[in-house]
Amino acid sequence: MAGDEGINLRGFAERLGAVRGRIAAAAARTGRDPGGVTLIGASKQVPAERLRDAANQGLVDFGENRVQEASGKIDALADLRPGLTWHLIGHLQSNKAKAAAALFDWVQSVDSPELARELDRRAGEAGRRLRVLVEVNTSGEATKFGVPPERALETLAGLAGLACLEPRGFMTVGPLSEDERRVREAYAGLAQRLREAQRAFSAWRLDQLSMGMSGDFELAVEEGATIVRVGAALFGPRSAARAQ
Repeated sequence: MAGDEGINLRGFAERLGAVRGRIAAAAARTGRDPGGVTLIGASKQVPAERLRDAANQGLVDFGENRVQEASGKIDALADLRPGLTWHLIGHLQSNKAKAAAALFDWVQSVDSPELARELDRRAGEAGRRLRVLVEVNTSGEATKFGVPPERALETLAGLAGLACLEPRGFMTVGPLSEDERRVREAYAGLAQRLREAQRAFSAWRLDQLSMGMSGDFELAVEEGATIVRVGAALFGPRSAARAQ
């Protein structure tokens, strides 16, 4: 068993190095500093002990889709908390806002002023300040959450005056498509929305674009992503991630 564990740790270290290398290469192709791209380990269904191993290998940002699943992991890794950053990257219902405000450092899936106000209220009760992103549906796919691109700035404006939330930019899940041009257009369009938001809300620190996952994060970096959310390329397929 110890030997298997050593193999798994070496395997993860190799995958982490490979993903970071691909991020660096994508950044270099557009003249960007790879240090400006945050790698989040999308850790849905990955056990807490595997995340501890990942943290020991230098991965410090983790993204969870569900509040309930994240709660147990965050508790299990509480001793590492000062060095880890937890992101909620899945859809958030208002009735889970209290727990989310207590657990996460970032909420990347704000998709309405109503949810933002509830998060703000709950963060205030917890004595916390949350960094948040507005989720934008750049693909137009009905199965995806987020506001339409044309409502991105309007939704962002709805966060004005919320003392416990710090708006930082936009998040999207790209189109599920083999058409590279379509994926690039979605990401480039969101980057343009961020530039518009920066002009419209110049007093805010709007500097984050969370876009790109295992299948397309290099395209996302080339189009301006500052955060990529990578699961399978780091942890393997979900079934393997659970089993290891």
